[in-house]
Amino acid sequence: MSAAKDLKQQLEVHATALNKLQKDIAKNHQVRRQYTIQQGENEMVQKELELLDEDANVFKLIGPVLVKQDLVEAKANVNKRIDYISGELRRLDNVLKGLEEQQNTKKEEVLKLQQRIQALQPGKARA
Repeated sequence: MSAAKDLKQQLEVHATALNKLQKDIAKNHQVRRQYTIQQGENEMVQKELELLDEDANVFKLIGPVLVKQDLVEAKANVNKRIDYISGELRRLDNVLKGLEEQQNTKKEEVLKLQQRIQALQPGKARA
């Protein structure tokens, strides 16, 4: 009976790890969603800035105050933001890929442990 108890403890450890991985994946998706929204907003601003004449007035909201900003500087800032956000999205995709691989491995380990526990239980009908 000790072997079954050990297997159950291992199962609990792996199930806890699997649960943590699933939470990490959900958090990754949430952060990715936020970056995707920001990327869309910045791309929209970029398109709007491209429509302006070179001598147009551009203002940046800093706290409660609108501050005049050079058009070239505004375009550069938006482009930098889009580059940064794109980089973060790529990084999050790579992290997500690793987390999903770990999750699949943990699922397999949990399944194997469950099967071993079932095999050790006497009187159970086997398929």
